[in-house]
Amino acid sequence: MRVLVAEDLYLLRDGLVRLIEAYGHEVVATAATGPETLDALRTWRPDVSVIDVRMPPTHRDEGLRAALDARAEVPGLPVLILSQHVERLYARELLADGSGGVGYLLKESVFEAEQFVDALERVAGGGTALDPAVIARLLSAGSPARGLERLTEREHTVLALMAEGLSNQAIGRRLFLSEGAIGKYTTSLFGKLGITDDQDGNRRVRAVLAYLEKT
Repeated sequence: MRVLVAEDLYLLRDGLVRLIEAYGHEVVATAATGPETLDALRTWRPDVSVIDVRMPPTHRDEGLRAALDARAEVPGLPVLILSQHVERLYARELLADGSGGVGYLLKESVFEAEQFVDALERVAGGGTALDPAVIARLLSAGSPARGLERLTEREHTVLALMAEGLSNQAIGRRLFLSEGAIGKYTTSLFGKLGITDDQDGNRRVRAVLAYLEKT
């Protein structure tokens, strides 16, 4: 797996590179500013990128903007965003195009090596990976999006785990249920959220986006 690491703090960037390579993946490029990140994304088109939100020159959201600009040019280009803060808007913007291949983790999650690499690989495969702390913050903000109030408690739990990026099989293991049972729950919640089975959209991503759409 070819990986780009974009982080302005040298020690963290070097640590990420060493961690990723220790798990058998290749870091093809690194970047320390927003413009460098966008140039590297355009040049290398990596299998997945790890990108800090706040980078030079202004230390606002240059990393996120570089990721969004690159995904606008290359739909579905996999990016895993790292942040020190839970920002609901960041998660919504990342998922807005519905194409998958996105993740949003808090930097403290990097210290759980296996979970971090697992999230990185899921994003590279076109899935989603949202930090449980991000999901908890989103759940506590505002009223439910349209359709979410119709979900049962179990369906809500399944959707929360789906937002973390877990497969039906992994959700089943977490809830001690069969994969078939989880499949029934996901079919039901898709229906309640008005998400149809078509070839033009990723239903799981669209369900997660609905999950984030607090109004």
